[in-house]
Amino acid sequence: MTTRAGLAVAAPLAAFVEDQALPGSGIAPEAFWAGFAALLERFAPQNRALLAERERLQQALDAWHEARVGQAFDAAAHEAFLREIGYLVPEVLPFQVDPWGVDAELAELAGPQLVVPVLNARFLLNAANARWGSLYDALYGTDAIPGTAAGTGYDPARGAQVIAWGRAFLDQAVPLAQGSWADWTGGDPVLADPAQWAGRAGANILLRHNGLHIELVIDPAHPIGATDRAHLADIVVEAALTTICDLEDSIAAVDAEDKVAAYANWLGLLRGDLEASFAKGDATQTRRLAHDRSYVAPDGRPFTLPGRSVLLVRNVGHLMTTPAVRLADGQDAPEGLVDAVVTSLIGLVDVQGRGRHRNSRSGSIYIVKPKMHGPAECAFANDVLDAVEDLLGLARHTIKIGVMDEERRTSVNLAACIHAVRHRVMFINTGFLDRTGDEIHTAMRAGPMLRKAQMKATPWIAAYEDRNVQIGLACGLAGKAQIGKGMWAMPDRMADMLAQKTVHPQAGANTAWVPSPTAAVLHATHYHRINVAARQAARLAEPLAPLADLLTVPIAPDRPWSAAEIQAEVDNNAQGLLGYVVRWIDQGVGCSKVPDLYDVGLMEDRATLRISSQHLANWLRHGVITAEQVDAALLAMAARVDAQNAGDPAYRPMATDPQGSLAFQAARALVFAGEAQPSGYTEPLLHAFRARAKAR
Repeated sequence: MTTRAGLAVAAPLAAFVEDQALPGSGIAPEAFWAGFAALLERFAPQNRALLAERERLQQALDAWHEARVGQAFDAAAHEAFLREIGYLVPEVLPFQVDPWGVDAELAELAGPQLVVPVLNARFLLNAANARWGSLYDALYGTDAIPGTAAGTGYDPARGAQVIAWGRAFLDQAVPLAQGSWADWTGGDPVLADPAQWAGRAGANILLRHNGLHIELVIDPAHPIGATDRAHLADIVVEAALTTICDLEDSIAAVDAEDKVAAYANWLGLLRGDLEASFAKGDATQTRRLAHDRSYVAPDGRPFTLPGRSVLLVRNVGHLMTTPAVRLADGQDAPEGLVDAVVTSLIGLVDVQGRGRHRNSRSGSIYIVKPKMHGPAECAFANDVLDAVEDLLGLARHTIKIGVMDEERRTSVNLAACIHAVRHRVMFINTGFLDRTGDEIHTAMRAGPMLRKAQMKATPWIAAYEDRNVQIGLACGLAGKAQIGKGMWAMPDRMADMLAQKTVHPQAGANTAWVPSPTAAVLHATHYHRINVAARQAARLAEPLAPLADLLTVPIAPDRPWSAAEIQAEVDNNAQGLLGYVVRWIDQGVGCSKVPDLYDVGLMEDRATLRISSQHLANWLRHGVITAEQVDAALLAMAARVDAQNAGDPAYRPMATDPQGSLAFQAARALVFAGEAQPSGYTEPLLHAFRARAKAR
């Protein structure tokens, strides 16, 4: 550690700030460290007080529920109690948000969003470059259309399927004045709506629909174009409008070394010089950020379109502290405060125009803030960002905030949460896994919870999804900010995604998360099929889904399950825990495609652990299952996970030595200590076990 303005700062972090982040910013190192120290001195005690308030409310809820176990749920008494203890706050509607400088990709357009672990440079670059993607490639190489390609080379039959699907998509999104795109033989197509013609890039034709662009690649020399009557070689669609670069649930960052690696990748993205090289066959390929795309408008005017997603950075929440910075009183600094300062300092690169490319053309820095509990915590985040702006010499509300509606106290007070950040809000969204994990933990003592699959059909889930959109629209987010929906977790099941993920734009959400650039291309077609602006206008007239539905606790007091159903639930939870934890603890991988119990690959992050561990902890508390049953399931599923990872040379088996496996012991602790974890979060235990694994 080294000393800066009374702070003990890990040497790698001090060097990163002084040698990489500060140069060119116009801020002297002494002034930065003094301001940083003052900010931490002011806000660290407030942060601790907010966490203490979480614990006070949880203790009150525990006592209230425990006193009523076995009784019929009294919704009116429950709501009255929540108001009495300050869990529910007075209504603040009506009001309208008024952020300035929100880029069109968030405020006005509707399209897919990627979330990518910031520690993986290759994934970061792939996601940032996923603003545009080949529809032909996305269809050809996935199950989006029936069948698969035959042989190792190009399969003309599969290609014909892809081309037919693409032409049908064009018929729907940009119809011709007469006939079908399937019959188009080349030349300038005559559109039913001439305003959809946006421009050219050489022979290529640029079209526009619902604000999104479609580029027809005309190339008679291309193998596909050569056999096409119109020489159409590909259909390139505008796909991932925005990308969240994640420092939170999808990475394993437990010390200064990890944090600096994460910050360095964020800096490389905004400077535009991040690269990633990898072997492909016998050659080495290098990924770099894509350039903007040049076109000529119908009137002959040249113009460009962004070649990259608009990048947001997700900081950590209020809970964790980091050993990278130690306060004057000897305590580790709140990690969320460190993230707010350092990621915003890096954001100066873009605001000041020092990068090779421009991220926010409106001059904003976009921070997504997860896991906030209620309006007081949102107001605290707003005050912190005020102070960061003052430290960095930024105009007020340059730093925008995305509020993730994934905690129960935020959901039930959503309008008040938005009101607290109304001058800088650029994003709200829903997240089923974390929200369900918090639902279980908040009502841990009310009784045994329904099985996870059953929860999706409960009144509170429907009310949660509806109210998020309805309240966002009532607060004026339409045309000013994103209203988002959660992840499609099965990257290999694109046919199912195409069939099911229409529900998100249909709900009036102008973005939703997808697990890959390929999925972003396919999901983009939903925003051509559904006019989100029209859906938002229609939903604005709806009455709010009842608060009483949102407050309904998903308990199953009669325990209507067979022994086989209970065992299946335990096995599913245990396998999901182990499959993710083993990579987190042993390899430091925070997000990957993890096979589930049935060998379906799921894109998993820490939210998976929260719901699974809390569910098992709840059933343990209420006697649905025994400790012995959990231990037996964990051991059996460890063998299952070992077999699923047998091809990974870096994998460390768990079942052969469960006592010696830190990953196995971490998964076990997440269950047996789950009820005692703050808000049911997994970070404290994961960080402790990962630090031990790194020390080995």
